[in-house]
Amino acid sequence: MQRYILRNKNRITLTSGLLIALGFVSLWTMGNSELFEWALIIASIFGVTPIAIQAYQALKVKVVSIDVLVTIAVVGAFLIKNFEESAIVTFLFLFGAFLEQRTLNKTRSAIKELTEMAPESALKLREDGEFEEVEVDEVAVGDVLLVKTGAKVPVDGTVISGEGSINEASITGESIPVAKEKGSKVYAGTILDNGTLQIVADRVGEDTTFGKIIELVEEAQDSKSEAERFIDRFSKYYTPAVLVLSFIVWVISRDPELAITILVLGCPGALVIGVPVSNVAGIGNGARHGVLLKGSEIISDFSRLDTIVFDKTGTLTVGKPAVAETVYYGEDIDEVLGYLASVERESDHPLAKAVLEEIGETKFSTVEETEVIKGGGIVARVNGHRIAIGNISLMEREKVELDEKARADVARFERNGNSLVLTAVDGQLKVLMGVRDRIRPGVKADLQRLKKLGVKNLIMLSGDNQGTVDLVSRELGLTEARGNMLPEDKAAYIQQLIEEKGQIVAFVGDGVNDSPSLALANIGIAMGSGTDVAIEISDVVLMNSDFGRLPHAFGLTKAIVRNMKQNIFIAVGVVLVLLSGLLFSDWMNMSIGMLVHEGSILLVILNGMRLLRYKIR
Repeated sequence: MQRYILRNKNRITLTSGLLIALGFVSLWTMGNSELFEWALIIASIFGVTPIAIQAYQALKVKVVSIDVLVTIAVVGAFLIKNFEESAIVTFLFLFGAFLEQRTLNKTRSAIKELTEMAPESALKLREDGEFEEVEVDEVAVGDVLLVKTGAKVPVDGTVISGEGSINEASITGESIPVAKEKGSKVYAGTILDNGTLQIVADRVGEDTTFGKIIELVEEAQDSKSEAERFIDRFSKYYTPAVLVLSFIVWVISRDPELAITILVLGCPGALVIGVPVSNVAGIGNGARHGVLLKGSEIISDFSRLDTIVFDKTGTLTVGKPAVAETVYYGEDIDEVLGYLASVERESDHPLAKAVLEEIGETKFSTVEETEVIKGGGIVARVNGHRIAIGNISLMEREKVELDEKARADVARFERNGNSLVLTAVDGQLKVLMGVRDRIRPGVKADLQRLKKLGVKNLIMLSGDNQGTVDLVSRELGLTEARGNMLPEDKAAYIQQLIEEKGQIVAFVGDGVNDSPSLALANIGIAMGSGTDVAIEISDVVLMNSDFGRLPHAFGLTKAIVRNMKQNIFIAVGVVLVLLSGLLFSDWMNMSIGMLVHEGSILLVILNGMRLLRYKIR
């Protein structure tokens, strides 16, 4: 019976409202006071029933909830035959609860949107070579699946044939399609915009990146921050205190209506709901924008950051060497570049890949007598010419003359933090290339945003040489930069910042070799496309390794904390105004108190929902 009543609470609310309306209409139009009274009595009984059941359930677990206060107040009003107050208070309380649930559901829209994106079926390869549609739960690791244009990728997998472009917004928050070909990784929940792909399943079900994202956001929205835990403890004692205060007022004043009104006015509903709604809406906003905040408890520390420490490679830089500067010497350069590309395409060295990418399309020739010089480079014969490609020591070994201009160019390239690739043809220097890891596009502007948001110290730690580190630091305007640091050195430095200097520190890294630093920092922030290590170790994950999401994440946590404070101020302020109105004026009554009380709850919920639309300025 209890379950049936609670399931139909919305219908009871509607019935109660109609009865109240009927009573007032009969009184105002026909002057029928008897029908008016009976309509309000029935509305009171109908309305208080679900509230009383919830109060009973709360008392069973030794909790004096808001429902207990309202039940006592309504029963008291009923006993003193104030049926108008009892009916209106129950209706407003039930209607307020209905509106709260509706608006709270909107703050959980991130979860709803994510779960709706989850794939439900897949085209699985049968033994006879045909594809059949199966439930996604029936797919196992190693199965071959077909993904057609417009379909959702059902699992995390690897492309084994076909080409296409995929919208990865559900994983990365970035809607620009990503090209996929044989060997590319694909993720569950993403959508194939065009093309046809055959993939082999690597991870299925809850183990997929998409499954872990949903799990993370659900856990984060259900977790409680320090502020929420404090308010829970506060309301645990505050609610019984209101009950005791009401009893004392009744004993002293012998005015039951005054005592009952205090019960209604003192309900801490807005205070209890204000902080959770801010956290839930904020975490939902982050999920929509490719920022995973792993719980409400990290929001306070994140919002108060004064120091952010960055790994260099893959965080501030792209993590992929590229040719940054080039100088040519002599003539027939196109022919020389063809020789250079012909030799380099036989190497899998990162510098060789950077050189080939820089040259692009060219005419390739047959390479003969290839000799790899350890620590120097490559010497080979192409079209009858002796080609030497490598560093300065190889040029000296090959007796390649470097004139004054070439030596000046070499010195300049080294000062700029480049790794050198020199190319000589038959003992004559023809090409000088400087290869270095490029700074991520937009990083400098993002760092400036972080400074404007209140971060005082921007520090870079890297295993690279100090010269290269200093160059990047100068270009980005960092507070401090340290090179030649091993993972354990970085961890020790972060510990020193926290324990000796008392700073609140975030560490931003790739979540693999920097795991000690991620774990030690007050806030660990992982750059990664939902990798296992990044998700497990860090407090915050920036999906798709998008550095530009970091200012959004930091600004969002500051906005969440501001919003929580606003909601606490509204909740406490409304209670004080109501109690003051009761003590120092004659306009306050139980119905007005309940109306304002429910209004304050809706106000804090709507204020919290503003975070769903938060964007950094």
